[in-house]
Amino acid sequence: MTPRGQFAAEDGLGPPVEVRDAKMLRAFVVGAVWATAIAAAVLAVTLDSGWWVLAAVLAALAGLGTWDLIQTKHSILRAYPILGHARWLAERIRPEIYQYFVESNTDGAPFDRETRDMVYSRAKGTKGDEPFGTERDVNAVGYEFLRHSLRAKIATDLAPRVRLGGPDCSQPYDIALLNVSAMSFGALSANAIEALNGGAAKGGFAHDTGEGGISPYHLKHGGDLIWEIGSGYFGCRTAEGHFDPELFREKAAMPTVKAISIKLSQGAKPGLGGVLPGAKVTEEISATRGVPVGQTVVSPPAHTAFTTPLELVHFIATLRSLSGGKPIGFKLCIGARTEFLSICKAMLQTGVTPDFIIVDGSEGGTGAAPQEFEDRIGMPLTEGLMLVHNCLVGTGLRQHIKIGASGKVATGADIVTRVIQGADFTLAARAMMFAVGCIQAMKCHTNRCPAGVATQDPGLARALHVPNKIDRVANFQRGTVASAAQMVASMGLDGFGELTPAMLNRRIDSYRSGSYAEIYEWLMPCELLECPPEAWLSDWIEAC
Repeated sequence: MTPRGQFAAEDGLGPPVEVRDAKMLRAFVVGAVWATAIAAAVLAVTLDSGWWVLAAVLAALAGLGTWDLIQTKHSILRAYPILGHARWLAERIRPEIYQYFVESNTDGAPFDRETRDMVYSRAKGTKGDEPFGTERDVNAVGYEFLRHSLRAKIATDLAPRVRLGGPDCSQPYDIALLNVSAMSFGALSANAIEALNGGAAKGGFAHDTGEGGISPYHLKHGGDLIWEIGSGYFGCRTAEGHFDPELFREKAAMPTVKAISIKLSQGAKPGLGGVLPGAKVTEEISATRGVPVGQTVVSPPAHTAFTTPLELVHFIATLRSLSGGKPIGFKLCIGARTEFLSICKAMLQTGVTPDFIIVDGSEGGTGAAPQEFEDRIGMPLTEGLMLVHNCLVGTGLRQHIKIGASGKVATGADIVTRVIQGADFTLAARAMMFAVGCIQAMKCHTNRCPAGVATQDPGLARALHVPNKIDRVANFQRGTVASAAQMVASMGLDGFGELTPAMLNRRIDSYRSGSYAEIYEWLMPCELLECPPEAWLSDWIEAC
């Protein structure tokens, strides 16, 4: 997210900034401290023994700075030797002071401290238990809780998978319950992309490329990829910026590309394309995206390969054929219910269905959107997810199409909640960023991410040590899915397929709560085709 009132360039890079060799600068500063310490020691020997105190202090600082530069565990210390320790010191002395400092300088953190700490603990493989109960206000309107059972079980399948592949798919893919959501190379550093893909390879889950194309860093570790195709058609575009079937066929044939997702809209900025300033289009970015070096790239707000629902489903069929039968889907943030019903009608008319649909909530994050779009445009994930599920059930299409949920998924409870609301699998972006070292400094749009995650500055990116973060990404995904599986078992169930809306409760006011089965309307199979409910009738008639 960007600070209020500011606009950021596409991919979270913001206004052009001069790339500095920060690594050399940091080494020079530490070297200068060593030199000063040696000078003080010389003065102690030649003039006054009192100089030994200063020499000892400076030598200790220089030694600490040297260790910070070469250690691989903490990105902040690699980027900010010596000074970086102030962060941990503030948190250890008084966690509330540190929390206040963070939130007062970020215009409100996207994830609360409890959730962030849970992600960090799982990523590091440390115990995440906390004393004195929940930090949540259980009486707050909107508070949600799951129904457990006195006949709880022990989970046996800690890594369930979901098959992507409808009747026309000849190369189905079994996707994990939690995967890396769309984040492009450019928005994230090369090291961050490498760490995410390496974690996906190690943990056996999928890595969505984002619309920026498939970079060498997406391929280096061989993790499974969901190749996202946006309106800029990066990696499969003509010189004029239109879709290039042959380039698509070539890249889709790569064995690590397991599925293709057409990006219709993004939760944080639905209805907007992106702008990548020419100063940031390096040779590496140029090769990845298929755009000229040094030229500003504008992604249109809508696709040029199709304009209507019928053309969209025909495009899906085209991509399936060009890819050799791999799973094809699309991602969108829901706007009008009539528009999605129109897509359903196009599927019914043609008999062509996507293999999956990813629903992106309006609460989804980015470092590259106007604040008004982040706050006020698009449907939140809960409503959007239930709408898509109901539309597919009501039109008899649900059995052929899997649904993914993307938007602030970070915990096992989030996964269980989204499955109850209609999802088959989930994707996480910010939580995965935490796993590779993000501290929510909210500097994504400035190219000055202190953790080396959302930056193209080589000195800052160096702070992110890839091998260490690969382990953390894999740890986080494995621990979170295992937690979700045990929650389902604690509800007395044998698997995620047994979850129902009656098992998720939501507080309505200070005195009452109700289950999702009671609060929300759920359509029956083919109900829209046979006898549309009154609440759906006008939208169903209007959709075309």
